[in-house]
Amino acid sequence: MSQVTIADITKLRKVTGAGMMDCKKALEEANGDMEKAIENIRKKGQLVASKRADRDASEGAVLSGTSADGKFGAVIALNCETDFVAKNQDFIGLAQLILNSAIESKPADLESLKNFSVNGTKLGDLVVEKIGITGEKMDISYYGCVEAEKVISYIHPGNQLACIAGFNLAGIEIQVYKDIAMQVAAMNPVAVDKDFVTKERIAKELEIGREQARLDGKAENMLDKIAEGKLNKFFKESTLLNQEFIKDNKKTIKQYLQGVNKELTVTDFRRYALKD
Repeated sequence: MSQVTIADITKLRKVTGAGMMDCKKALEEANGDMEKAIENIRKKGQLVASKRADRDASEGAVLSGTSADGKFGAVIALNCETDFVAKNQDFIGLAQLILNSAIESKPADLESLKNFSVNGTKLGDLVVEKIGITGEKMDISYYGCVEAEKVISYIHPGNQLACIAGFNLAGIEIQVYKDIAMQVAAMNPVAVDKDFVTKERIAKELEIGREQARLDGKAENMLDKIAEGKLNKFFKESTLLNQEFIKDNKKTIKQYLQGVNKELTVTDFRRYALKD
């Protein structure tokens, strides 16, 4: 068996982030072969991951950011089991690396993001390595992106909620963009405008409206009309441009934006929260 040195252990720890004793054991099992030791650390992570598959990973970090030109934004969520790990700087650093990779690579979907490689290692494998180090179940659970003339991001303190919003015009005062991102974060709209709400969601809201009216004892011939009224209320409360502006409830978001520039509007947004 090759002699395992402190220098080798330190190097492996720096590469993998694993504990000193775990690195020593991995090197001993690999007979001093650094690459094989790294593989052993990863395999340990995979083993822990399989054992933790049925555990609840409801904690974590949600981060958002934009590209240097401000035309692309992404939101990612990295989940773990405990608040203790979620607040660890190494964990937050991994979440930031995932976000930076998303902004750099602009992946089409979550699976593509997990398969993006950083220094020859897939992001999904980096997460598995971190599972081996912490012993907690982890997963990249969410990825969303927006491309527009201007994209703004917002991360709520505590890294539990983040969002991005896209606009059709750049060059507007930055506070205007920030106001809308804060609106998205606070009011959790389901869509930009009523035309963006899916047919399935509209049908569901109409059915809920009819059933509520029926339970209230309303006549059958009145149910559709009442349901339409409830649907319009839903559009007002749940679609971004029609919501009351949280900083001035005498205006809708659409009115606020048009007061800044008649052509200004929101083109898209993404919002994710660990716990709403």
